[in-house]
Amino acid sequence: VLHIIQVYSKNSDSMIVNFTEVIGATSYIVRAESLTGDFFSETDVSNSPGIVTHLQPYSDYLLSIMSVNSGGRSQPSYPTKGRTVVMSPQLNTSSPSNNSIVVTWHPVEHAVFYTLVFIQEGSIIRHHINTTNTSVTFDQLAAGTNYCTLAVAWDSENRHSPSSPAVSYVEVTPGRTLGTGIFWVSVQGASNYLAWTNNGQNCSTNNSFCYITPQECGQNQTVSVVAYNDAGPSSPSQPRSVPLTDPCQVENIWVEEPSAGNCSVVWDQVPLVDYYVTFIKRDDGAEKTCNTTKSSCPFFCMCGFTYLTSVFPYNKAGTSLFAHVRNYTTVPCCPQDVTINLVSTETLEVTWSPVKGAEIYETTAAETNDIIHCNDTAPVCALSDLSCNTVYSVKVTPCSELRGCNITCKPHTQETAPCAPEILDMTQTSSSTYTVLISTPNSVNTSYTVTAAGRSDNHLCQSRNGSCVLTQLPCSSIYEVTAVATTAVGNSLPGFSKTLETAPCCPASVNVTQVTQAMTNVTWSANSGARSFMTTLMSSLGEAKCHTLDTHCLMGCITCGTNYSVNLEAISSTGHKSECKYRGFSSSACCPTGVKLYRRTNNSLRVFWRSSGPLVNSNTVGLYGTGANYTCMAPAGSMYCDIQEDTCGDVYTVVVAPVGRDGVKVTFCIPRTFSGGSDMVTNVSFPKSEHIFMFYYLLSSLSRK
Repeated sequence: VLHIIQVYSKNSDSMIVNFTEVIGATSYIVRAESLTGDFFSETDVSNSPGIVTHLQPYSDYLLSIMSVNSGGRSQPSYPTKGRTVVMSPQLNTSSPSNNSIVVTWHPVEHAVFYTLVFIQEGSIIRHHINTTNTSVTFDQLAAGTNYCTLAVAWDSENRHSPSSPAVSYVEVTPGRTLGTGIFWVSVQGASNYLAWTNNGQNCSTNNSFCYITPQECGQNQTVSVVAYNDAGPSSPSQPRSVPLTDPCQVENIWVEEPSAGNCSVVWDQVPLVDYYVTFIKRDDGAEKTCNTTKSSCPFFCMCGFTYLTSVFPYNKAGTSLFAHVRNYTTVPCCPQDVTINLVSTETLEVTWSPVKGAEIYETTAAETNDIIHCNDTAPVCALSDLSCNTVYSVKVTPCSELRGCNITCKPHTQETAPCAPEILDMTQTSSSTYTVLISTPNSVNTSYTVTAAGRSDNHLCQSRNGSCVLTQLPCSSIYEVTAVATTAVGNSLPGFSKTLETAPCCPASVNVTQVTQAMTNVTWSANSGARSFMTTLMSSLGEAKCHTLDTHCLMGCITCGTNYSVNLEAISSTGHKSECKYRGFSSSACCPTGVKLYRRTNNSLRVFWRSSGPLVNSNTVGLYGTGANYTCMAPAGSMYCDIQEDTCGDVYTVVVAPVGRDGVKVTFCIPRTFSGGSDMVTNVSFPKSEHIFMFYYLLSSLSRK
């Protein structure tokens, strides 16, 4: 379970959080919120403990922890309250006498008392003093000795600040003589004396000693003495060496950084120096010293810190009284946890944790001619209005007023979402299949998804080129078709949609009924989406067509005894068509022609006919008179049929009709009427019904065509 174990503060602007680590987490986020609601920060850390910076001294914060992996971040842990420590006192030192040092500082807010540590140079003995005052005097000190003073402030919870970041080791020189004392033996007759050095300094007295002031640093002098009376000066004494004076302070100090992290304190050498001691103090309290006979001291300098440097020269007489302090600030650190998220198809959000030493951040992208998209103190930037399907090289550059910008930060790459494809064309390739052509404005590894959205169903297809096939689309449907491009980065915006209307549905059934020998009635079931129909009966002898808005059609030009294929074209109001094919239709056998009725000698009747087609069907003969009705069946190939007459001299109606293979008799063959009495019966009349009249009218019309 993710929870905070401990929260504590060692610096007035930061807090340390110890927490439990969990399996599966790749990193963690430490969240800090002020109780007043005017501060909120999230700091990425790799493990426990985590450090939160940029806090205020002696202030309360609520801290929580979140775990992070590729799936996102967890919920924050239960918050824990913590408080930063007070600030460190800033010390000022002075030496009012030759055996005392006075240390002063400004009061620290929320401090209840202070602890000072006083250390003599070269000694391991430390003197601790607790006080509630803001000044302390150290007395009974050794003259001409360097001392270091550190101080911490304590709050009411018995927590102390970090040690005071002293500008340099405080060098105090109590008890320094004000000049060089020259002593000699008095001579007889002298009323006064004059002593001088080889650098032009002198002193006069009537005693046997005098002081040459002021004493100059870094001197290796000789002195001579002359006695005077009224008669004039004596001869000079033999020159004597004056004790070596302390070396002069180093005047010119600077820091060089030829490469990042490689720093050196460099100074101009001064005369009469045996060695130099360099003090280097970082602004977080870390210290380093360096003893050298050279005029430089190398040290590792981290980015984002200020280093306070001073150099003390030493010789046998001691060290210089004072030392200049030089500040050197390194460039701000480069953010190491830059995260770039694609928040929309063409907008990148760049976030990072604040880094030490940075006062402002510049965010640029090389692909936009390095224009500055953000110049802000906040560790976040949005790069908008970018080009789709483009890899951008994004750089976050921290800057400070003292050192400028750190131009060594490495760029981070991120690709924008793919460009939206455009639907170019949609073509029907079968009754339920449509080929969609799209533009391919992206890189070769882009996948495209075409979606057809209907009222109750959706269909899609995917492709890596400009063609995609939608299958199993139901007939008589309307779809909104859109295309989306996909890469490893994400999806594009949907392209502009186009409407796809599928062809109308084919009727479920078609029924062909022969009305006459040359005319059929075609009917079909109702369907969806069609406004009109084109029906075709096709054979090797020709075809018949009918275009209608109805679900039935009366068609002529039919040849008897012929096999027809049945096709129907369903046409929508917008011109979409469906080609529908059905089981074939065979027209009935042809009715016999030249029907004759003969009376034979044995009191029988013979019906004779001619066949207009192949002799493959049997024929049924019906003989209907006023006195009797007769039928007979003539087998296939026969062209006559004999009937025994019981009554003679009657008027007969004769119908000869072929019988199909299914045993069904053709019903529309025309009857003929014969009148008996002689050996040969002749045709006397025909029925003049309207059906017979229409039949001959149609036949004559077709024959003219």
